[in-house]
Amino acid sequence: MTMATATRSRPTGPPGYSKALPRAEETVQTARSLARAAVATWGMDHLATAAELVMSELVTNAVLHAWGPSLRVFVERPADDRVCLTVVDRAPQRTPKLRTPGPDDATGRGLLLVDDAADRWGYDMLGPRLRPWGKRVWAELKAAP
Repeated sequence: MTMATATRSRPTGPPGYSKALPRAEETVQTARSLARAAVATWGMDHLATAAELVMSELVTNAVLHAWGPSLRVFVERPADDRVCLTVVDRAPQRTPKLRTPGPDDATGRGLLLVDDAADRWGYDMLGPRLRPWGKRVWAELKAAP
């Protein structure tokens, strides 16, 4: 798999890749490319479009709502028929919530798309329970049987 040198593959455990990226709009395309390349490497091309969409929405949310200079994205295959897409950011107080945007709202549909495309999704706090330093937002895609 040919990716920038800052992309790390997991040396042990289930297959996976991670990459630290700047919290900037341009990061969305890089994260989408990582998701597409990883699922192609695993022979799961049929999940490429959904993986790109989900990763795009998760990263966009982190770019818009987190703080700090960077975030980290992960693309993992926890099982032969599953891909997990994850974004870690430093905004534990800003948890993802499904909204019902109005017809004239320009934003607010990203998590609806994630909810539709993913088999399941959620978030976990990172750090001490009383003073978390960040969160992990993840979504799992399941390959059709």
